[in-house]
Amino acid sequence: MSLYRPILLCSSLFLTVNLLAADDFDVAAHYTKYEHQIPMRDGKRLWTAVYVPKDTLEKYPILMTRTPYSVAPYGANAYPKRLGPSTKFAQDKFIFVYQDVRGRFMSEGQWFEMTPAKDVKTRQNDVDESSDTYDTIEWLIKNVPNNNGKVGLLGISYPGFYTSAGMICAHPALVAASPQAPVSDLYMGDDAFHNGAFFLIANFSFYTFFGKQNNPQRPEQEKPFDYGTKDGYRFYLQMGSLVNADEKYFRFKNPYWTDIINHPNYDAFWKARDILPHLKSIKPAVLVVGGWFDAEDLSGTLKTYRTIEKQSPGTVEALVMGPWAHGGWERTQGERLGDISFRANTAQFFRDEIELPFFRHYLKGAEDPKLPKAYVFETGKDIWQKKDQWPPEDALPRRLYLHAHRELTERAPGERSSFDTYVSDPNNPVPFFSKPTLEMSREYMDADQRFVESRPDVLSYQTEPLKQDMTIAGPISPSLFVSSSGADSD
Repeated sequence: MSLYRPILLCSSLFLTVNLLAADDFDVAAHYTKYEHQIPMRDGKRLWTAVYVPKDTLEKYPILMTRTPYSVAPYGANAYPKRLGPSTKFAQDKFIFVYQDVRGRFMSEGQWFEMTPAKDVKTRQNDVDESSDTYDTIEWLIKNVPNNNGKVGLLGISYPGFYTSAGMICAHPALVAASPQAPVSDLYMGDDAFHNGAFFLIANFSFYTFFGKQNNPQRPEQEKPFDYGTKDGYRFYLQMGSLVNADEKYFRFKNPYWTDIINHPNYDAFWKARDILPHLKSIKPAVLVVGGWFDAEDLSGTLKTYRTIEKQSPGTVEALVMGPWAHGGWERTQGERLGDISFRANTAQFFRDEIELPFFRHYLKGAEDPKLPKAYVFETGKDIWQKKDQWPPEDALPRRLYLHAHRELTERAPGERSSFDTYVSDPNNPVPFFSKPTLEMSREYMDADQRFVESRPDVLSYQTEPLKQDMTIAGPISPSLFVSSSGADSD
């Protein structure tokens, strides 16, 4: 069987970091660093690090990332090991800009989880991430020397959300944007809840380090949380009810965790934080990027692409989906995930043949890479496919039915009424991974999970052996009718 998309519902985490080792390119030798506190329209100042090529023979475009995770290292003489998504970006020469978003680390103001967008701004204090992006770009093109007046925006995960927000009512200089694994709707598919299902292990591990900053002028790293064990299954079992997390560990000092727990339903709190309804009349060219094995923001990636296609049909937009876990297209070579090999450096291919040509074309006037509407990696065959639309035009809808005797077929059940049962015990929950772990192991997305198949609280359904290859492409929508004899169940 050949799969574009895994049939799995998975977990969450916003954090994105670069783990690829830098090569011999010396950033400090080729770039000059500046640090600015850029004023916003309401008077707050956002800390911004700017890296300008020392070569001044030509003007260069600006490539910007806005993040809640710190633009460290701080200090005019402190340089990172790498600039941009890959060393080839730095070698190609862009003006790289990194900004602490409002209320995080060295930036002023108050930070909000998934800042609600304001479509109408009538007062000077009516600000959101779109206006902050606009004001930043306005300042940059007027004050950063040797820029060519064109700006690109990109970010992965939470920075992907800030990229999406920056595309709304965009500054005219913003001509290209790439929201990658963008958080779009925290409750309906991304990170915190997946269509209402709370992902405890990923949320807990995230909020143990991501909390309110009492002294943002001292951007120090928090000490790692001490679980007291290496067995996350045992830790959460001993924690007991979810309410105990705040009482035992967070001590009600992390308002972001408390907000999540206080809003278990899809209420006004969550609806206001959904960026998707605001993605209209998008002017920049857009490259939406994600991974088939992304347990955090697979939903956000595909929803962002579909929403722009529907609400902003005039936008130049392309979708890239590879065989990657969350952010794997930047932090790995993409040759494998867990025990599965894809027989190619898929991430390097994306960075060199798709991402860099996209930004070079729109920011530097380089040759048009002529990207297809959808550039997707087909696992099983392990090849890249170019499609004029997504889902593919030749994809046919198929229905599969659950049957008695744990069968899965295309034949509709003949019985008027039938059901299967399982016993759920909160004191013996189903583990998601076969090895002890304190965080959401990325490999579980393609891991062999048959180790839970014989449990009395797991139901498995299986087809007959396939007689020919089958490729699954496009959205998968399960329809389940369930009832419980208890107050709740998994």
